[in-house]
Amino acid sequence: MITWEDFEAVELRIGTVVRAELFPEAKKPALKLWVDLGDTLGTRASSAQITHLYNPADLVGKQVLCVTNFPPRQIGPFISEVLVCGLYREDGAVVLVSPDAPVINGSRLA
Repeated sequence: MITWEDFEAVELRIGTVVRAELFPEAKKPALKLWVDLGDTLGTRASSAQITHLYNPADLVGKQVLCVTNFPPRQIGPFISEVLVCGLYREDGAVVLVSPDAPVINGSRLA
């Protein structure tokens, strides 16, 4: 079990995908995403292994939940600055976590 303080240490925020493209250099099939996380955090990049269910063009404008306080991570030639959250289906495909109504970019999970 973790403590409430442990949970509060993880910054989970909503952002809107403003750009998405294939990431052919990745070892596993992935997409490069740029997510607008509001005025305070700005736009951050993320590599996401979500190619089973998502095409780049379909993601632009979609709001997604992100972990924003992990250190940046080098993935091939790309720096991933946030972790876009998803859930595994039984077939291994990842379904993105999104709000069911629009919220302000940068809003923190309550």
